[in-house]
Amino acid sequence: MAVYTQVSAEALGAFLAKFDHGELVSAKGIAEGVENSNYLVDTTTGRFILTLYEKRVSADDLPFFMAMLDHLAVDGNPVPRALPDCSGALIHELCGRPACLIEFLTGVSVSHPTEAQAYAAGAAMGAMHVSLAGFDGVRPNTLGPDGWRALLAKCGRDLDAIEPGLFDTISTAADAVVAAWPADLPRSVIHADLFPDNVLMLGDRVTGLIDFYFACTDIRAYDLAILHSAWAFDAQGEGYDAGVGKALVAGYVSRHPLTDAERAALPVLAQGRAFASWRRAWDWLNTPADALVTRKDPLAYWRRFEAYRKDDLFA
Repeated sequence: MAVYTQVSAEALGAFLAKFDHGELVSAKGIAEGVENSNYLVDTTTGRFILTLYEKRVSADDLPFFMAMLDHLAVDGNPVPRALPDCSGALIHELCGRPACLIEFLTGVSVSHPTEAQAYAAGAAMGAMHVSLAGFDGVRPNTLGPDGWRALLAKCGRDLDAIEPGLFDTISTAADAVVAAWPADLPRSVIHADLFPDNVLMLGDRVTGLIDFYFACTDIRAYDLAILHSAWAFDAQGEGYDAGVGKALVAGYVSRHPLTDAERAALPVLAQGRAFASWRRAWDWLNTPADALVTRKDPLAYWRRFEAYRKDDLFA
């Protein structure tokens, strides 16, 4: 989450008038995240999230996301659904952007997960994958191996401003991972971005899985590799917590099995996540000066890649 588009109180009040959720009391921009503009909105009847979809999220993809979230919610997964207005519409336009009013879920994102919290997050992903086996929507992964080269080319030699020689180093490493990328593992719709800030918790209980706007059809085990790389390292990508890493996998398999081939592929899948995360480098280099957004060190993902390349952290 982040704020790129500023919404006035007058514009938000007019937007809320389309719904049966009371009148505007307050609204506050949410700085965390980098993809869309998000506001915490309080009305006379409750609390909601307002999301304005920025250029990276195509309006054409929104029906896919809405259908997926409805499917997961019906199955009992703790996900936030878009709320219909009085005419039944889910997707609107606000300040020149597609926009949705979304259910507010209680809970907080943990910055230093315990093993118990990691187990719960893994189990929540496993349960989500069980549900998604019955979802027939399809969306390509624009940040899979086919998209890495385009992303690196987009950043170009500007990457060397982050660290000298970084562009060539990453390009060479990407070639090796693409050559080792598995081609025959089970596929399904996956979240593809289940970082700790996209999981809400109360104590050791998961109360919300949010921000599904990278969801796509890809290798199912890739989702677990993404979860592992996001949760088992510190924010700098340096400190690895083996207990958390093992708990994530144990939690997952408590709800969804892993084949031997999927387990064997996890290290290279986790390495691949580092290249998908180079969108953070683009954000680092190009975030507007007036945007309310928390920037993340792009080298943290490279440090994770080096850790997975050096050792089998799933052993």
